[in-house]
Amino acid sequence: MVVELISVGTELLLGNIVNTNAAYLAEKCAGLGLSCYYQSVVGDNEERLSAAIRAAADRADIVILSGGLGPTEDDLTKETAAKVWERHLFLDLAVKMQIQGFFTKRGMNPTENNWKQSMVPEGAVVVNNPNGTAPGLIMEKDQKCMILLPGPPGELVPMFEESIVPYLKALQPGVIFSKTVKVCGIGESQAETMAKDLIGAQTNPTIATYAKTGEVHFRVTALADAKEEAKRMTKPVVEELKKRFGSHVYTSKEKVTLERAVVKLLQKEKLTVATAESCTGGMLAARLINVSGVSESLKVSYITYSDKAKRNILGVKKGTLEEFGAVSSEAAEEMAKGAAISANADVAVATTGIAGPKGGSGQKPVGLVYIACNVKGKIRVEKYQFSGSRMKVRENAVASALTLMRKCILEYRETAKDE
Repeated sequence: MVVELISVGTELLLGNIVNTNAAYLAEKCAGLGLSCYYQSVVGDNEERLSAAIRAAADRADIVILSGGLGPTEDDLTKETAAKVWERHLFLDLAVKMQIQGFFTKRGMNPTENNWKQSMVPEGAVVVNNPNGTAPGLIMEKDQKCMILLPGPPGELVPMFEESIVPYLKALQPGVIFSKTVKVCGIGESQAETMAKDLIGAQTNPTIATYAKTGEVHFRVTALADAKEEAKRMTKPVVEELKKRFGSHVYTSKEKVTLERAVVKLLQKEKLTVATAESCTGGMLAARLINVSGVSESLKVSYITYSDKAKRNILGVKKGTLEEFGAVSSEAAEEMAKGAAISANADVAVATTGIAGPKGGSGQKPVGLVYIACNVKGKIRVEKYQFSGSRMKVRENAVASALTLMRKCILEYRETAKDE
């Protein structure tokens, strides 16, 4: 089946808001075995939105619209979609009561324009929205369907996961099963090259690649009459990917993140960790703290942005900073050594670099980052050259630090086995 996505909102066209909904919906639809050939962004204009809906409905079996379901006059998605499919709007008392309850629970009173959200197209299925006042809507016509979702991701994501995914699965002629193989420490182009023959030969199951910051994900999806059959079909492809990428595969579970995989590895090996961050400014610790139960492993995080802090807290030598600079392999090594000693931790990871946009030079350009990992006194330092904005450099540095930490712990484990 073919799906088409329409994101509604002038703020998206102006770049005031990043369109994360489209990326999320596209990935989820692909995982459900739906083909998406077109996406569009339309401002809050009835004429242009009507044209976009008509074009999408001609091309696709399923049209998903996000945004424009709010209470203000420029929120036109529901009204426009109803008009295109010739549906009258009527007051849904159940939705009105839900809106009232939403405000009452928060000690607030709805304004008159909030009742606009309780108007529903005739024949539409109302989708509950416990996180906001705009319900989702599903309309069907001539073997096609149109799904309307609220724009705020905090409302759209749980609604899609809880209500829309089961609906879309029921539309499929068979059962979809997906398995994700997540790889770190290998770039997108190299990863794709390593799996190029598998991707080129795909039919059922299919293989889709997704590039993340510092990671590449392969989603293997099979369509069959029963779940067990679909699961069986994905198994050899998943096993082949694991064989090709070896230790670079950190999980084949959808909900396991890189930081969770690292924390679980620390816990399995009964290792404690400390971080010493300069250019990442606490972002590495924040990624680790995303994982519930990390308190068993994470002892302390030092943000040593200045040279003075590097000397006083981590014991980086003044001579090292004067001769090699704060952004150097030598400084990163001493940071990792000092953090482990100061925190009495088994593992210490240090980051130092030039995030930009200023501060670079010919010898040390913007994006240069050194990351050191100290496991039980064995220190490894890696040099990286990232590009992009200041935030992008820092995000890449954090992903690389997690990858290096995982790699060093795995090497420590293998060495310990041999002893």
